[in-house]
Amino acid sequence: MARPQITLKLATSLDGKIALANGMSEWITGEKAREEGRKLRASHDAIAVGANTAVLDNPQLTTRIDGENDPIRVIFDTYLRLSWRSNLAKTAKTTPVWIFTNVTTGDNAEALEMQGVKLLKTPVNDGLDLNFALDFLYDYSVTSLLVEGGGTLAASFLRLDAVDVIEWFRAPIILGGDSRGSIGDLGLEDMNLAKRFNRIEIRDLGDDIHEKYERIA
Repeated sequence: MARPQITLKLATSLDGKIALANGMSEWITGEKAREEGRKLRASHDAIAVGANTAVLDNPQLTTRIDGENDPIRVIFDTYLRLSWRSNLAKTAKTTPVWIFTNVTTGDNAEALEMQGVKLLKTPVNDGLDLNFALDFLYDYSVTSLLVEGGGTLAASFLRLDAVDVIEWFRAPIILGGDSRGSIGDLGLEDMNLAKRFNRIEIRDLGDDIHEKYERIA
């Protein structure tokens, strides 16, 4: 199956956490790392997040870089939790927002569509069918997809063996085991099944570290 090139972007503590248990996440990494993250957005056709990230963080998912085009904003939202009042919905007529969901009717769905959001009915098989979504994106000329969060969505792409590159920004802080992890459950029962990557770059970004990995074919 043809699909976009997929990059997983992680911004975590040293122990791989993305937020406190109460959801607080601003800001784990410093400004230099966040600037590099915005450049990553500008270099991809589309950016994807899961429903929790879209609802709890209420992001815009734009580059905020003068002269750069913003990517298509893709939300994986099985039960259509995203509000029509969200920042994403409010800016959908300026920068496209596509939601892969199993809910395309009801007041919220109608309000989202009035804002310009595209709702895409997606088969459900233990979660939204990522193969369907990736096939759809590729058919609509999305050749590169940046997956930003959260842990459940990241794990879904890893389970599918669909992550080609990892861009990992790590801050010199530790948040502890009660904080939210960057990668959800993979269901591994044997070390031979672990997802393996080659590190091809490492550099300092202020107090943070940026590492780049490529999937081992």
